[in-house]
Amino acid sequence: MKPGLCVWFTGLPCAGKSTLAAELAQYLQTSGMEVVVFDGDAVRTNLSADLGFSREHRHANALRVAVAAREAVERGAMAVCALVSPYRESRAQAREMIGLERFLEVFVDTPIEVCEARDVKGMYRRARAGKLEHFTGVSDPYEVPAEPDVRVVGSGMPREAILPIMEAIRSRNGDR
Repeated sequence: MKPGLCVWFTGLPCAGKSTLAAELAQYLQTSGMEVVVFDGDAVRTNLSADLGFSREHRHANALRVAVAAREAVERGAMAVCALVSPYRESRAQAREMIGLERFLEVFVDTPIEVCEARDVKGMYRRARAGKLEHFTGVSDPYEVPAEPDVRVVGSGMPREAILPIMEAIRSRNGDR
């Protein structure tokens, strides 16, 4: 069986990671691939419900997702992960755990002003008012990927934004 691939979306909160991940997952599923989606909000509710948002807990969250994604990849599925995953170290460890050739890092590069405008939960506003601690992009850092496999602008159209991701998947997997 051919191993799968992990597509790991990273970016600021409200950058469009979940939207792009859902669009990609739908496309992959209609192409007949098994897809497992790990969305940050759902992961925090289930797999990582016991974790907070300190640096250590964010790192632990990313590694938990990496373990689950690796299992999906090993059975030939496409793991689509949409997490802020703000630290380069966490993303590098996830890549190593899953396998360098089976990991595709997608940086959703959306200006913080666009992210704030999309924030229906008011998280940025609460963080700027000091009422929400450890908020990435405001009171906690986001470490931009040094060399992402794919960089997309999250303020565009999702169907167009996944095109370079699909090209990278085809390039990585050959005929897939």
